Amino acid sequence: MLQGTGSDVGKSLLVAGLCRAYSRRGLSVLPFKPQNMSNNAAATPDGGEIGRAQALQARACGVVPDTDMNPVLLKPSSDRRSQVVVHGRVAADLAASAYQDYKAGLARAVADSFARLKSRADLVIVEGAGSPAEINLRANDIANMGFAMPHGVPVVLVGDIDRGGVIASVVGTHAVLPPDEQRLIQGFIINKFRGDPRLFDDGMAEIARRTGWPALGLVPWLGAARALPEEDAMRVGRHATADRGALVVAVPMLARIANFDDLDPLAAEPGVEVRFVPPGQPLPAEAAVIVLPGSKATIADLRFLRSQGWDIDLLAHWRRGGRVLGICGGYQMLGRIIADPEGLEGPAETVDGLGLLAIDTVLAGRKTVRPITGETPDGIAVTGYEIHLGQTEGPDCARPMLSLAGRPDGAVSADGRVAGCYLHGLFGADGFRRAWLDGLKPGAGSDLAFEARVEAALDELADHLAAHIDLDTLLALARR
Repeated sequence: MLQGTGSDVGKSLLVAGLCRAYSRRGLSVLPFKPQNMSNNAAATPDGGEIGRAQALQARACGVVPDTDMNPVLLKPSSDRRSQVVVHGRVAADLAASAYQDYKAGLARAVADSFARLKSRADLVIVEGAGSPAEINLRANDIANMGFAMPHGVPVVLVGDIDRGGVIASVVGTHAVLPPDEQRLIQGFIINKFRGDPRLFDDGMAEIARRTGWPALGLVPWLGAARALPEEDAMRVGRHATADRGALVVAVPMLARIANFDDLDPLAAEPGVEVRFVPPGQPLPAEAAVIVLPGSKATIADLRFLRSQGWDIDLLAHWRRGGRVLGICGGYQMLGRIIADPEGLEGPAETVDGLGLLAIDTVLAGRKTVRPITGETPDGIAVTGYEIHLGQTEGPDCARPMLSLAGRPDGAVSADGRVAGCYLHGLFGADGFRRAWLDGLKPGAGSDLAFEARVEAALDELADHLAAHIDLDTLLALARR
């Protein structure tokens, strides 16, 4: 199990790289994260939801993702409230304080999933969440030591040197853990190192001396990792570039933005600048298209969008002849009305949408969760997944943007400049992405093979870890 000195130390990508590295040795490998908190979710073939990081890790193993890989997924709808997804299905919607008691009952779900994975694999690589040093959350913990201790899973602690203070982070983690948890940690890895690694020889030795844990690797920064999806929405600004003449795709950073990696394939295009616009800044006037992304709390994020004045910027962009695309929650925002009569995403209410599409959405019924394929009206193939609540109807639905599994999806305005759909991941289809970009600016699309790029990045990550971590020693730590 890889645990971290904090969030965003690189655990997810390290697990993905190790999954690929050991899979290439001929081992049957599976990823596991007992509890994840992310609005970036993936749809499994059986209609469940897991964190997209675990879906990437499953891909690194060469297997189909399933809900056992992430039995508990928390999807925040506000700073103090989250939807709780258990074994892929919504189980509760709780305040953070209530979840601390609720999670005690989730240990069995976690244990059952782990047992099923162990029965299927030679090696299960487990990812922790946050840090075991958060001892204020230790009661009823299922994410870190609260999982590792009862299951006897050996732990490797990961520290991030790029953020600074890594010696204090690792040594401090040792200091706050009780002796039995200290003993379960079998060593440490320092991640994201830049520069001459010899300059940190003394640092590695000092950490080992102060903790008694052996150093298992110093992993240099790997630029190729940028080709892989981020799980943390706070880091999506990495896509921004400053290339002159680039086609600008503007994306407002909604407070509860979800599945933002929909934009990764566009950001990988050499002639495209995906510009995530943070709160407090206007949507850029030079944008060729504004994309409203998915949202975990559509009505709340629509209010947030208006509070930033982005609705005014969006209208001005449209009046200048600009294009607009909405994906999932962003698609719902573009309509005339969004109704939540049962209070599924917040208070029961009906609000006005942005009015750029003649559609109305009612948030009701079961959540739709599924991988799916389809095509555009012109016959261009698309593939991706749906994760959404609600039904959308209206005059503009007579011009669907897509056909998914033989049924119409989405809507297009009469002038063709505003469109929306429920399909996440549609830009991963090379033909669709190329045609869509060429429609904005002739020649903007390239011959980029996006999925092949992801596979190459996973291979490069595995090679990188093999060069800087003793994989034989790491594997020897694993036990049933």
